[in-house]
Amino acid sequence: MCWSAAADLTAGTAVAAVGVVCLARARRARDLPVAALPLLLGAHQLVEAAVWRAGGGCGPATTAWAVIALPVLPLWVPLGVLLAAAAGARRRLLGPAAAGLATAAVLAYCLAVRPVSAVVRGRVIGYGVDVPWAPLVLAGYLYATLGALLLAGDRTLRLLGAVLAAGAVVCAALWRLEFASTWCAFAAAASMLVLGWVRRPEGAPDRERDYWFWPPSTKSR
Repeated sequence: MCWSAAADLTAGTAVAAVGVVCLARARRARDLPVAALPLLLGAHQLVEAAVWRAGGGCGPATTAWAVIALPVLPLWVPLGVLLAAAAGARRRLLGPAAAGLATAAVLAYCLAVRPVSAVVRGRVIGYGVDVPWAPLVLAGYLYATLGALLLAGDRTLRLLGAVLAAGAVVCAALWRLEFASTWCAFAAAASMLVLGWVRRPEGAPDRERDYWFWPPSTKSR
């Protein structure tokens, strides 16, 4: 997620701290899963710092990293967005939630019966686990995570989905080139968007919550 142990440790600490603030600022219990996303992402980076220090391999840190990245996130994100969504948006979020449940089940089974390994390649870490029907599982993963955010009724969550989708493309390209892992930068941007989301005006109606971060264009009358 970052290009070194020190970078992962620094970024992970900062993102996790933002996550703690997000949880403290959340006003509704059903907002807590989304508010906790920065804390989860920060913890993920801290775990990867341990993977760096271990030189990769198949140790506990590698397994912990894979558990968060594979079964946890595709289940956590769509269910969190579904819980926080306004009533009018929940029906279209059932698809990503179902995809997340199925994807998480497949990935959890793979981690339970197959070893996961990490290999340090310069400034990136490559993780490996044998996943059957990999293209289908990847499609389900992306639909569950990015799809849930992009289909959310809240404009800030849609912006978060767009930022993470762009980050996934950029980071995948840089990882294939073995240039540097830069996901930590997008995790930091995502954490700030979530912080803004939890700080939206209290008591604002659902239709206004869509626009607090990015005001709609106004038309002269």
